[in-house]
Amino acid sequence: MTDARSQLIQYISDDAVFHGDFVLTSGKKATYYVDLRKVSLDHRVAPLIGQVMLDLIAEVPDVVAVGGMTMGADPVAAAVLHQGAARGLSYDAFVVRKEPKDHGRGKQVEGPDLEGKRVIVLEDTSTTGGSPLAAIAALERIGAIVAAVAVVVDRDTGAKEVIESAGYPYFSAIGLADLGLLP
Repeated sequence: MTDARSQLIQYISDDAVFHGDFVLTSGKKATYYVDLRKVSLDHRVAPLIGQVMLDLIAEVPDVVAVGGMTMGADPVAAAVLHQGAARGLSYDAFVVRKEPKDHGRGKQVEGPDLEGKRVIVLEDTSTTGGSPLAAIAALERIGAIVAAVAVVVDRDTGAKEVIESAGYPYFSAIGLADLGLLP
C-alpha cells in the first residue's frame, strides 16, 4: 500500500465515515454513509486523492480527460488534474450535469472538446453504478470514448458488476474492508 493511499484511508475513516440510518442516492438504506466531500474538498486530502487516483488509472492508455457527474466527481477530477500536472501529465477535467443547461450553449458536458477522445469517468463513492452510467451516456452523445470508470470508494454493492456488464473496465481505489466497514 502506498503512503498516499494509507493516509487517504485514514482521513476517510476518521473524517468521512458516519454511522446511523441513511438513505443513499440510489434510494437504498444503509447503516453508514461515506461523505467523501468531507475530505475531497480538504486541502490536506485532495492531493492524496489525486495521487491515489493517478496511480489507479496509470495503466489506462491514451486518456486525455477525467470527470463525472457533478458534484461528487468534481473535486476528484480537479485533484487528478492538479496532481497529474505536478507529475508532468496532461489530464484535463470535465463536468457532467444531470441535465443539459436550458440557457447559454445548452451543454450537459462542460470542459474541453472530448469528441473522439478517450476519457475516464470518475466517481467519489459507488453504490449502484447509476451515476457513472448517466455520465457515460452524456459523454457518448458528444462522441467521447469512455475508457474506464474509476471510483475512490467502492461500497461493494454491485456497481462494479453493473459497469463491467455494460462493457467498461472498473477500477476502485478503496473498498469497505480498507475502511473497516465489512459486517
